[in-house]
Amino acid sequence: MTNIVIIGFGFMGVTHASVYRMLPNARVVGIVDPRIEEVTASLAERGWNIPVFPNYASAAADCDFSVADICLPTDLHRDIALEAFADGRHVFCEKPIALTLDSANEITEAAREAGRQLMIGHCIRFWPEYVELKRVVDSREHGRLLSLSMSRRTARPGYSVGDWVNQPERCLGAALDLHIHDTDFLTYLLGVPDSVVSRGIRDGTGWSSIATQYHFGDAIVTADGAWNYPQHWGLQMRFSAVFERAAMDFDSRSNPTLTVTADDKPTVPANLPKSAVWSAAYSDEIASLSGYYHELDYFVDCIEFGNPVAVSTGQQAVVSLRVVLAEIESAVSGKQIDINQ
Repeated sequence: MTNIVIIGFGFMGVTHASVYRMLPNARVVGIVDPRIEEVTASLAERGWNIPVFPNYASAAADCDFSVADICLPTDLHRDIALEAFADGRHVFCEKPIALTLDSANEITEAAREAGRQLMIGHCIRFWPEYVELKRVVDSREHGRLLSLSMSRRTARPGYSVGDWVNQPERCLGAALDLHIHDTDFLTYLLGVPDSVVSRGIRDGTGWSSIATQYHFGDAIVTADGAWNYPQHWGLQMRFSAVFERAAMDFDSRSNPTLTVTADDKPTVPANLPKSAVWSAAYSDEIASLSGYYHELDYFVDCIEFGNPVAVSTGQQAVVSLRVVLAEIESAVSGKQIDINQ
Protein backbone atom coordinates (compact mmCIF):
# COMPACT_ATOMS: atom_id res chain seq x y z
CA MET A 1 0.00 0.00 0.00
CA THR A 2 1.34 3.44 -0.97
CA ASN A 3 0.63 6.10 1.65
CA ILE A 4 0.27 9.63 0.29
CA VAL A 5 0.11 13.13 1.72
CA ILE A 6 -1.55 15.68 -0.57
CA ILE A 7 -0.10 19.17 -0.27
CA GLY A 8 -2.71 21.75 -1.21
CA PHE A 9 -6.44 20.97 -1.23
CA GLY A 10 -7.77 23.22 -3.96
CA PHE A 11 -9.29 22.01 -7.23
CA MET A 12 -6.46 19.61 -8.11
CA GLY A 13 -5.94 18.41 -4.55
CA VAL A 14 -9.58 17.35 -4.39
CA THR A 15 -9.26 15.70 -7.81
CA HIS A 16 -6.20 13.71 -6.76
CA ALA A 17 -7.83 12.63 -3.50
CA SER A 18 -10.85 11.40 -5.47
CA VAL A 19 -8.60 9.28 -7.69
CA TYR A 20 -6.54 7.81 -4.87
CA ARG A 21 -9.72 6.65 -3.13
CA MET A 22 -10.48 4.49 -6.19
CA LEU A 23 -7.04 2.89 -6.39
CA PRO A 24 -6.74 -0.32 -4.36
CA ASN A 25 -3.03 0.23 -3.65
CA ALA A 26 -3.17 3.90 -2.58
CA ARG A 27 -4.22 5.61 0.64
CA VAL A 28 -4.29 9.33 1.48
CA VAL A 29 -3.11 9.63 5.07
CA GLY A 30 -2.91 13.41 5.33
CA ILE A 31 -3.67 16.77 3.75
CA VAL A 32 -1.35 19.75 4.10
CA ASP A 33 -3.17 23.07 3.82
CA PRO A 34 -3.08 26.09 6.16
CA ARG A 35 -6.87 26.55 5.75
CA ILE A 36 -7.46 23.97 8.48
CA GLU A 37 -11.12 24.68 9.28
CA GLU A 38 -12.18 25.11 5.66
CA VAL A 39 -10.46 21.95 4.45
CA THR A 40 -11.67 19.91 7.44
CA ALA A 41 -15.24 20.97 6.67
CA SER A 42 -14.78 20.09 2.99
CA LEU A 43 -13.51 16.63 3.91
CA ALA A 44 -16.40 16.08 6.32
CA GLU A 45 -18.93 16.99 3.61
CA ARG A 46 -17.43 14.25 1.44
CA GLY A 47 -17.35 11.74 4.28
CA TRP A 48 -13.54 11.52 4.10
CA ASN A 49 -11.76 10.99 7.40
CA ILE A 50 -8.31 12.44 6.64
CA PRO A 51 -6.25 14.56 9.06
CA VAL A 52 -5.29 18.08 7.99
CA PHE A 53 -1.93 19.67 8.81
CA PRO A 54 -0.91 23.33 8.54
CA ASN A 55 2.48 22.61 6.95
CA TYR A 56 4.67 19.85 5.54
CA ALA A 57 6.81 19.50 8.67
CA SER A 58 3.83 18.71 10.90
CA ALA A 59 2.57 16.09 8.44
CA ALA A 60 6.02 14.52 8.19
CA ALA A 61 6.20 14.30 11.99
CA ASP A 62 2.80 12.62 12.41
CA CYS A 63 2.20 10.58 9.24
CA ASP A 64 3.75 7.46 7.77
CA PHE A 65 3.91 8.15 4.01
CA SER A 66 6.20 7.59 1.05
CA VAL A 67 4.68 10.04 -1.48
CA ALA A 68 4.23 13.79 -1.36
CA ASP A 69 1.63 14.87 -3.93
CA ILE A 70 2.08 18.58 -4.63
CA CYS A 71 -1.06 20.44 -5.72
CA LEU A 72 0.11 23.96 -4.88
CA PRO A 73 0.37 27.10 -7.04
CA THR A 74 3.23 26.83 -9.52
CA ASP A 75 5.46 29.34 -7.75
CA LEU A 76 5.48 27.12 -4.64
CA HIS A 77 6.45 23.85 -6.34
CA ARG A 78 10.22 24.21 -6.01
CA ASP A 79 10.48 24.77 -2.25
CA ILE A 80 8.09 22.02 -1.18
CA ALA A 81 9.54 19.53 -3.69
CA LEU A 82 13.04 20.13 -2.35
CA GLU A 83 11.76 19.69 1.21
CA ALA A 84 10.04 16.42 0.32
CA PHE A 85 13.10 14.98 -1.44
CA ALA A 86 15.35 16.00 1.43
CA ASP A 87 12.93 14.09 3.66
CA GLY A 88 13.22 10.95 1.50
CA ARG A 89 9.79 11.04 -0.15
CA HIS A 90 8.77 10.31 -3.73
CA VAL A 91 7.04 13.27 -5.40
CA PHE A 92 4.12 13.67 -7.74
CA CYS A 93 3.88 17.35 -8.68
CA GLU A 94 1.16 19.07 -10.65
CA LYS A 95 2.09 20.75 -13.92
CA PRO A 96 3.87 22.87 -14.86
CA ILE A 97 6.93 21.74 -12.95
CA ALA A 98 7.96 25.33 -12.12
CA LEU A 99 7.90 28.92 -13.36
CA THR A 100 11.56 28.99 -14.39
CA LEU A 101 14.07 26.59 -15.87
CA ASP A 102 16.42 27.14 -12.92
CA SER A 103 13.74 26.04 -10.44
CA ALA A 104 12.74 23.11 -12.65
CA ASN A 105 16.32 21.90 -12.90
CA GLU A 106 16.74 22.20 -9.13
CA ILE A 107 13.73 19.93 -8.64
CA THR A 108 14.96 17.25 -11.03
CA GLU A 109 18.46 17.36 -9.56
CA ALA A 110 17.07 16.99 -6.03
CA ALA A 111 15.12 13.92 -7.14
CA ARG A 112 18.28 12.42 -8.67
CA GLU A 113 20.40 13.09 -5.60
CA ALA A 114 17.72 11.66 -3.28
CA GLY A 115 17.23 8.58 -5.46
CA ARG A 116 13.48 9.14 -5.42
CA GLN A 117 10.77 9.09 -8.07
CA LEU A 118 9.47 12.30 -9.62
CA MET A 119 6.46 12.55 -11.89
CA ILE A 120 4.80 15.71 -13.21
CA GLY A 121 1.05 15.88 -13.81
CA HIS A 122 0.99 16.27 -17.59
CA CYS A 123 -2.24 14.30 -17.68
CA ILE A 124 -2.88 14.66 -21.43
CA ARG A 125 -0.26 11.96 -22.02
CA PHE A 126 -2.74 9.64 -20.27
CA TRP A 127 -6.00 10.97 -21.77
CA PRO A 128 -7.50 8.13 -23.85
CA GLU A 129 -7.97 10.14 -27.06
CA TYR A 130 -4.39 11.40 -26.95
CA VAL A 131 -3.10 7.93 -26.08
CA GLU A 132 -4.77 6.66 -29.25
CA LEU A 133 -3.29 9.51 -31.32
CA LYS A 134 0.19 8.62 -30.13
CA ARG A 135 -0.37 4.96 -30.89
CA VAL A 136 -1.45 5.75 -34.44
CA VAL A 137 1.45 8.16 -35.02
CA ASP A 138 4.01 5.69 -33.65
CA SER A 139 2.60 2.69 -35.50
CA ARG A 140 2.17 4.54 -38.80
CA GLU A 141 -0.87 2.40 -39.49
CA HIS A 142 -2.30 5.27 -41.54
CA GLY A 143 1.05 6.37 -42.92
CA ARG A 144 3.14 9.39 -42.04
CA LEU A 145 1.70 12.31 -40.07
CA LEU A 146 1.26 15.26 -42.43
CA SER A 147 -0.32 17.87 -40.17
CA LEU A 148 -1.59 18.29 -36.63
CA SER A 149 -3.51 21.15 -35.05
CA MET A 150 -4.38 21.27 -31.36
CA SER A 151 -6.57 23.61 -29.30
CA ARG A 152 -7.43 24.11 -25.64
CA ARG A 153 -9.99 26.79 -24.87
CA THR A 154 -11.90 27.77 -21.76
CA ALA A 155 -13.35 30.63 -19.78
CA ARG A 156 -11.06 32.49 -17.44
CA PRO A 157 -10.54 30.21 -14.40
CA GLY A 158 -12.15 31.30 -11.17
CA TYR A 159 -11.63 28.17 -9.08
CA SER A 160 -8.09 28.64 -7.74
CA VAL A 161 -7.49 29.30 -4.05
CA GLY A 162 -6.75 33.01 -3.63
CA ASP A 163 -7.26 33.42 -7.40
CA TRP A 164 -3.56 32.64 -7.93
CA VAL A 165 -3.93 31.57 -11.57
CA ASN A 166 -4.95 35.11 -12.45
CA GLN A 167 -1.79 36.58 -10.92
CA PRO A 168 0.85 36.69 -13.70
CA GLU A 169 3.80 36.60 -11.33
CA ARG A 170 2.55 33.25 -9.99
CA CYS A 171 1.27 31.63 -13.16
CA LEU A 172 2.24 33.43 -16.42
CA GLY A 173 -1.34 32.99 -17.60
CA ALA A 174 -2.88 30.52 -20.03
CA ALA A 175 0.36 30.18 -21.99
CA LEU A 176 2.02 28.30 -19.14
CA ASP A 177 -0.84 26.87 -17.09
CA LEU A 178 -3.22 25.78 -19.88
CA HIS A 179 -1.41 25.68 -23.23
CA ILE A 180 1.53 23.72 -21.81
CA HIS A 181 -0.70 20.62 -21.91
CA ASP A 182 -0.56 20.62 -25.71
CA THR A 183 3.07 21.71 -25.90
CA ASP A 184 4.03 18.86 -23.58
CA PHE A 185 2.07 16.35 -25.63
CA LEU A 186 3.74 17.54 -28.83
CA THR A 187 7.19 16.99 -27.34
CA TYR A 188 6.03 13.53 -26.24
CA LEU A 189 4.67 12.77 -29.70
CA LEU A 190 7.28 14.36 -31.99
CA GLY A 191 10.29 15.37 -29.89
CA VAL A 192 11.69 18.86 -29.40
CA PRO A 193 10.79 21.31 -32.20
CA ASP A 194 13.60 23.03 -34.06
CA SER A 195 11.95 26.40 -33.51
CA VAL A 196 8.67 28.12 -32.67
CA VAL A 197 6.78 31.18 -33.87
CA SER A 198 4.05 32.45 -31.53
CA ARG A 199 1.55 35.25 -31.19
CA GLY A 200 -0.32 36.00 -28.01
CA ILE A 201 -2.70 38.25 -26.13
CA ARG A 202 -1.53 39.62 -22.81
CA ASP A 203 -3.72 41.31 -20.20
CA GLY A 204 -3.62 42.00 -16.48
CA THR A 205 -3.68 38.28 -15.68
CA GLY A 206 -0.76 37.37 -17.96
CA TRP A 207 -0.88 35.60 -21.33
CA SER A 208 -4.58 34.87 -21.76
CA SER A 209 -4.16 33.50 -25.29
CA ILE A 210 -1.30 32.09 -27.35
CA ALA A 211 -1.01 30.43 -30.76
CA THR A 212 2.14 28.71 -31.99
CA GLN A 213 3.55 27.15 -35.13
CA TYR A 214 6.13 24.48 -34.33
CA HIS A 215 8.80 23.43 -36.78
CA PHE A 216 9.07 19.62 -36.76
CA GLY A 217 10.62 18.67 -40.09
CA ASP A 218 7.99 18.26 -42.81
CA ALA A 219 4.84 18.07 -40.66
CA ILE A 220 2.70 21.18 -40.23
CA VAL A 221 2.07 21.50 -36.49
CA THR A 222 0.15 24.25 -34.68
CA ALA A 223 -1.44 24.65 -31.25
CA ASP A 224 -3.41 27.39 -29.56
CA GLY A 225 -4.57 27.85 -25.99
CA ALA A 226 -6.76 30.53 -24.44
CA TRP A 227 -8.76 31.20 -21.32
CA ASN A 228 -10.29 34.52 -22.35
CA TYR A 229 -13.58 32.98 -23.50
CA PRO A 230 -16.95 34.06 -22.00
CA GLN A 231 -17.81 32.92 -18.50
CA HIS A 232 -20.11 30.06 -19.49
CA TRP A 233 -17.98 28.71 -22.36
CA GLY A 234 -16.71 25.73 -20.40
CA LEU A 235 -13.68 23.71 -21.57
CA GLN A 236 -13.02 22.48 -25.08
CA MET A 237 -10.08 20.26 -26.03
CA ARG A 238 -9.53 19.53 -29.72
CA PHE A 239 -7.08 18.12 -32.22
CA SER A 240 -7.14 17.29 -35.90
CA ALA A 241 -4.48 14.99 -37.36
CA VAL A 242 -4.05 14.29 -41.06
CA PHE A 243 -2.06 11.23 -42.17
CA GLU A 244 -1.19 9.93 -45.61
CA ARG A 245 -4.25 7.64 -45.59
CA ALA A 246 -6.55 8.94 -42.86
CA ALA A 247 -7.68 11.79 -40.64
CA MET A 248 -8.38 11.71 -36.90
CA ASP A 249 -10.54 14.34 -35.21
CA PHE A 250 -11.06 14.87 -31.49
CA ASP A 251 -13.50 17.28 -29.84
CA SER A 252 -14.18 16.89 -26.13
CA ARG A 253 -17.67 18.34 -26.68
CA SER A 254 -18.69 15.77 -29.30
CA ASN A 255 -20.07 12.27 -28.96
CA PRO A 256 -18.14 10.27 -29.97
CA THR A 257 -15.20 12.41 -28.98
CA LEU A 258 -12.71 10.81 -31.40
CA THR A 259 -13.37 9.75 -34.98
CA VAL A 260 -11.29 8.28 -37.79
CA THR A 261 -11.84 8.66 -41.52
CA ALA A 262 -9.54 6.21 -43.32
CA ASP A 263 -9.02 5.58 -47.03
CA ASP A 264 -12.41 5.35 -48.79
CA LYS A 265 -14.28 4.20 -45.67
CA PRO A 266 -16.96 6.19 -43.80
CA THR A 267 -16.05 8.09 -40.65
CA VAL A 268 -16.22 5.86 -37.56
CA PRO A 269 -15.64 6.25 -33.80
CA ALA A 270 -12.09 5.40 -32.74
CA ASN A 271 -11.37 2.60 -30.30
CA LEU A 272 -10.26 4.12 -27.01
CA PRO A 273 -8.01 2.34 -24.49
CA LYS A 274 -9.24 1.61 -20.99
CA SER A 275 -7.36 1.01 -17.77
CA ALA A 276 -6.46 -2.59 -16.99
CA VAL A 277 -7.99 -2.06 -13.54
CA TRP A 278 -11.21 -0.45 -14.78
CA SER A 279 -13.66 -1.01 -11.93
CA ALA A 280 -17.38 -1.44 -12.52
CA ALA A 281 -18.00 0.25 -9.17
CA TYR A 282 -16.25 3.40 -10.31
CA SER A 283 -16.57 3.25 -14.11
CA ASP A 284 -18.55 6.48 -14.55
CA GLU A 285 -16.34 8.39 -12.14
CA ILE A 286 -13.17 7.00 -13.73
CA ALA A 287 -14.46 8.11 -17.12
CA SER A 288 -15.08 11.63 -15.81
CA LEU A 289 -11.60 11.83 -14.26
CA SER A 290 -10.02 10.23 -17.35
CA GLY A 291 -6.35 11.21 -17.65
CA TYR A 292 -6.12 12.19 -13.97
CA TYR A 293 -7.10 8.65 -13.03
CA HIS A 294 -4.74 6.97 -15.47
CA GLU A 295 -1.69 9.08 -14.58
CA LEU A 296 -2.03 8.50 -10.84
CA ASP A 297 -2.78 4.81 -11.37
CA TYR A 298 0.45 4.60 -13.37
CA PHE A 299 2.45 6.56 -10.78
CA VAL A 300 1.28 4.48 -7.82
CA ASP A 301 2.08 1.28 -9.71
CA CYS A 302 5.61 2.60 -10.34
CA ILE A 303 6.02 3.19 -6.60
CA GLU A 304 4.45 -0.14 -5.61
CA PHE A 305 6.56 -2.26 -7.97
CA GLY A 306 9.76 -0.20 -7.89
CA ASN A 307 9.62 0.67 -11.59
CA PRO A 308 11.16 3.97 -12.71
CA VAL A 309 8.70 6.59 -13.94
CA ALA A 310 9.13 6.74 -17.73
CA VAL A 311 6.19 8.94 -18.78
CA SER A 312 5.83 12.54 -17.56
CA THR A 313 9.22 12.52 -15.87
CA GLY A 314 10.81 15.59 -14.37
CA GLN A 315 13.29 15.81 -17.24
CA GLN A 316 10.46 15.65 -19.79
CA ALA A 317 8.63 18.40 -17.93
CA VAL A 318 11.74 20.59 -18.07
CA VAL A 319 11.76 20.18 -21.87
CA SER A 320 8.09 21.17 -22.11
CA LEU A 321 8.70 24.21 -19.91
CA ARG A 322 11.67 25.22 -22.07
CA VAL A 323 9.55 25.09 -25.22
CA VAL A 324 6.67 27.09 -23.70
CA LEU A 325 9.07 29.75 -22.42
CA ALA A 326 10.45 29.97 -25.98
CA GLU A 327 6.88 30.42 -27.23
CA ILE A 328 6.36 33.28 -24.79
CA GLU A 329 9.67 34.80 -25.90
CA SER A 330 8.50 34.60 -29.51
CA ALA A 331 5.16 36.24 -28.63
CA VAL A 332 7.02 39.08 -26.90
CA SER A 333 9.59 39.63 -29.65
CA GLY A 334 7.53 38.77 -32.71
CA LYS A 335 10.43 36.62 -33.91
CA GLN A 336 11.09 32.95 -34.51
CA ILE A 337 12.88 31.39 -31.56
CA ASP A 338 15.25 28.47 -32.09
CA ILE A 339 15.12 25.75 -29.46
CA ASN A 340 18.54 24.67 -28.18
CA GLN A 341 18.80 20.93 -28.57
